Amino acid sequence: MDWKDRIVTTPDTLFGKPRIKGTRIGVEFVMQLFASGWTEAQVLESYPHLKPEDLQAVFAFVHDCIKDDTFIMHSVIAEAADAEAP
Repeated sequence: MDWKDRIVTTPDTLFGKPRIKGTRIGVEFVMQLFASGWTEAQVLESYPHLKPEDLQAVFAFVHDCIKDDTFIMHSVIAEAADAEAP
């Protein structure tokens, strides 16, 4: 899945945060829904203008961010800081 066709950023929308093209629905918001236990069916039912491909693009985008070390896990940083504490 090439997320670049469906995930965009523009400085004047959502403060430049990544969002689903043609919407004001941010990648972060979609991930929060899934983290809160929403299913794909619930998301698509609640936001009928979204398509399954939009959700696939969100996951592909997040995957690429993690793969490219653009995303830093806070727990790893916290563990490292705890290990260094006296």
